[in-house]
Amino acid sequence: MQEKGTISINTENIFPIIKKFLYSDHEIFLRELVSNAVDASQKLKRLASLGHYGKETGELKVNVSVDAAAKTLTISDNGIGMTADEIKKYINQVAFSDATEFMEKFKEAKDANEIIGRFGLGFYSAFMVAEKVEIQTLSYQDGATPAKWTCDGSTEFEITDGSRTERGTDIILYINSESEEFLEEQRIGSILDKYAKFLPVAVQFGTKEESVEDGVDEEGKTKYKSVTVDNIINNTNPIWTKAPSELKDEDYLDFYRELYPFSEEPLFWIHLNVDYPFNLTGVLYFPKLKNDFEVQKNKIKLFSRQVFITDEVKDIVPEFLLLLHGVIDSPDIPLNVSRSFLQADSNVKKINSYISRKVADKLSELFKKDRKGYEEKWSDIGLFVKYGAISDEKFYDKAKDFLLLTNTSNEHYTIEEYNAKVKDFQTDKDGNLVYLYTADAEHHHSFVQAATKKNYDVLLMNSPIDTHFIQHLEMKLDKTRMKRVDADVLDKLIEKADAEKHQLTDDEQTKLKAVFEKAINNAAMKVEIESLPAEAMPVTITMEEWMRRMKEMSKMGGGGMMGFYGNMPDNYKVAVNANHKIISKILSADEAQQTAIAKQAFDLALLAQGMLKGADLTAFVERNVEVI
Repeated sequence: MQEKGTISINTENIFPIIKKFLYSDHEIFLRELVSNAVDASQKLKRLASLGHYGKETGELKVNVSVDAAAKTLTISDNGIGMTADEIKKYINQVAFSDATEFMEKFKEAKDANEIIGRFGLGFYSAFMVAEKVEIQTLSYQDGATPAKWTCDGSTEFEITDGSRTERGTDIILYINSESEEFLEEQRIGSILDKYAKFLPVAVQFGTKEESVEDGVDEEGKTKYKSVTVDNIINNTNPIWTKAPSELKDEDYLDFYRELYPFSEEPLFWIHLNVDYPFNLTGVLYFPKLKNDFEVQKNKIKLFSRQVFITDEVKDIVPEFLLLLHGVIDSPDIPLNVSRSFLQADSNVKKINSYISRKVADKLSELFKKDRKGYEEKWSDIGLFVKYGAISDEKFYDKAKDFLLLTNTSNEHYTIEEYNAKVKDFQTDKDGNLVYLYTADAEHHHSFVQAATKKNYDVLLMNSPIDTHFIQHLEMKLDKTRMKRVDADVLDKLIEKADAEKHQLTDDEQTKLKAVFEKAINNAAMKVEIESLPAEAMPVTITMEEWMRRMKEMSKMGGGGMMGFYGNMPDNYKVAVNANHKIISKILSADEAQQTAIAKQAFDLALLAQGMLKGADLTAFVERNVEVI
């Protein structure tokens, strides 16, 4: 048998896709060819189960081998094989795929879709690295004869009698001079580990040495010997292919260690398993984050029929869940996936919503079943939940029942519980409920203590996204305001109808303000005379809540107006307590003493905010040493 001809290529068929595919990372070719070999093996297994192949299938296996001397890389399988006519149909006429025909022929098989290959499409990726490709194949069909196909990367091919004596296919790549890295065993091994680690058919790459028991010695101790065994690089039955009822906690933990060998153990996990209206399986783990927002991303691996596709799953997984770890597998997502496909595909959008719902259901279940355990995990869970509440409206609707607010005493409350806790003390004269918070309880210790003395509660908001979360809560909660505990004097943060009054005349206020403005001598510090309790600090320095919040958002990358405010110079309010005892001293002192007392009170306020530095701090210390 001998035949020569021209591969059927035209602008309407698959060749434009192949050309686009050539721009991909060249290592993808191995994934495609090994996947094809797996498909061929699974097809044979399915045919046998349907009674269309009566012989023994034997152990189905894919073998990858390198011959550096011959400059060849070979991918072999003992699957379905091809006849010469099938080569002409599925390889030469690149536009065709055997998927439709195979489904029609074996449509009585409910899950035949699982074993549909993409042989014609992926096969030509071989020419990214090979100057010539050879196929040696023998079909499973009775009476079939072996066939050989060769092509040098042009549209010309040759089919002759083949030399294969057993059912299956060898794809032999003659590696070109620019791609000789793919003749290195270490390089091939790393690619197989990346893409083929969980394929459903055993993939062998060479051999390895193993130590096995070899009887006992004279002292009764077990002896061992080294034996050579096949190096099977994949786990053909990863846990996401099994039913949750078959698995124990240790199985999930073992799999996590396999995926992330140097990570701490996860907090818990979710097993995904749905077959309508789309197919999706997988396991998602909640890792310990430690408020680490960026480093943790891109840890979810996307598979299609156990073939690794990518760990860039932004469009498939809701953005706030990119912090999760684990795997998801969907045959509804093609191997040669692109961002434009993901953004447009309806199944991808359904998968996105499904994952978000499953995570919400899992968190709700944990909260209801074991609130104490849930609270103990909150420092890690909180980042997920807050991020989700901000970015996903449907998730927020569920999350508000298990979203916790933590105060500086490390007590946890749901939003509803917290409202009930603080409404009697922290409702202002206009009926607004005021949530006080701090991002750093140590830094704001004096402000927190002052609030506690007035029976106010202070929340701890110190996660990387709390600036945005605070803004989101204000939009969601009716007549509720969020104010950082150092954003103003307490009586201004929560204004009451019976606010403190002072007895200073207008002239005294004007004089007092002028004294402090002279002592401070800084246009960025705006002096205001306030009526505060006599026991409060004589001077308090604050930055307006709204302005400070805009600046913090700007630091996190906010553009537009937030970027504008981020570039503005810092401005502060200096609240002088008109009811403090030093005020009468200042008003009755001579000009030099007035300035000295005002400067000392101002420096104390700077010190309380951690803003007294450099020469001013040195001068402050020296003044206090002199007094001692």
